[in-house]
Amino acid sequence: MLPERRVINLGAYKYIRETYQNELRNRPNFYKEKLTLWRKGEAVVRVERPSNLSRARVLGYKAKVGYAIVRIKMDKGRRRRPTVRMGRHPGHMYVYVQPGLSHQAMAEQRANRVYKNMEVLNSYLVGEDGNHKFYEVILVDPTRTQPGLKLAKGRAFRGLTSQGRKARGLRAKGGQSQRPGPKRK
Repeated sequence: MLPERRVINLGAYKYIRETYQNELRNRPNFYKEKLTLWRKGEAVVRVERPSNLSRARVLGYKAKVGYAIVRIKMDKGRRRRPTVRMGRHPGHMYVYVQPGLSHQAMAEQRANRVYKNMEVLNSYLVGEDGNHKFYEVILVDPTRTQPGLKLAKGRAFRGLTSQGRKARGLRAKGGQSQRPGPKRK
């Protein structure tokens, strides 16, 4: 006797998410061509609509006035320190520096430097190749969005976005957290 087949109702966003994950896993030719175009393009590009709609919607994107999507091209690899040119600098002769920020948090800051009148809401990875990682950053114009959305100024630079909080060690709560909290009197 064969087992019963269960029918699962899937919403549209679940289908979109599954299709996008298959693209990233299998890397078909049109995905490679898309990465090639992005690699040859500029580092900060405003795009008309998100390439991963389901992820953007989960992170707070709405197709309304006041929301924008920006694609950022980040170099991969270790973050190399500029070399010292003249004289003795024994304390500064190390080659690599741990910046304390992920590539994604740095991409959010770059987007905010170009679009200064907007605030970073969130970001997500859209692709990567051997030399670059590509992120899409969701930007919000604080003057043109609904009144319920309150965003602090300079969120990306102050570590208030999701990636910034992760870099500051604020993801874990309670006993798992290694970061000491504020001193209590």
